[in-house]
Amino acid sequence: MAEEKKDVRSGKAPRKESQPLIIAKTPAEEQRLKLERLMRNPDKPAPIPERPKDWNPRAPPEFVRDVMGSSAGAGSGEFHVYRHLRRREYQRQDFLERISDKQKLDEDYIAKVKENQEAAVERTAKRRKKREKLKQKKLMAKQAKMESQKEGSEESSSSSASEAEERDDDAEVPSFIMGKRSALASFMVDVKLLRLMWSDVQLLT
Repeated sequence: MAEEKKDVRSGKAPRKESQPLIIAKTPAEEQRLKLERLMRNPDKPAPIPERPKDWNPRAPPEFVRDVMGSSAGAGSGEFHVYRHLRRREYQRQDFLERISDKQKLDEDYIAKVKENQEAAVERTAKRRKKREKLKQKKLMAKQAKMESQKEGSEESSSSSASEAEERDDDAEVPSFIMGKRSALASFMVDVKLLRLMWSDVQLLT
């Protein structure tokens, strides 16, 4: 209590509670600890590092004052100057090679993307053509089926009409035959009557 009163009187902020030391054993645990430390004070802005700039060689001087020659008797310090110049030249050449390789990769990537797009367009065109052919075949098959159904209905109507006519003819034939039979039967009866009458006449005579 006395310590807290002293801190309040002096105007100093209270001391933070000491956090236990935790040693991360795995990368996942280390990431978890970092996130927990960030989330303890969410109002505090998190530092976001800027993207490092690409290294560029130093621009060549407009005017070279110390021109190195190939004459003999150069001092001992000239070798170090030459070594630094050579190192910078190698770095410049490496930078130019990296730039050329990057440009080549970019060009290859653009060409590959363009080739893939053309292939995709060709595939879609082929599939569209195939779908249209299938649709046309289905439409033709449907039309042929409808025509065959129409022809079948016409044939069935004509066959039903012919069957009806045949039935009518068949219905008339038995009556005609029956008429024939009735005439024949009456003729036979007449013949029998005539025979009986003839026999009676012979008996009377």
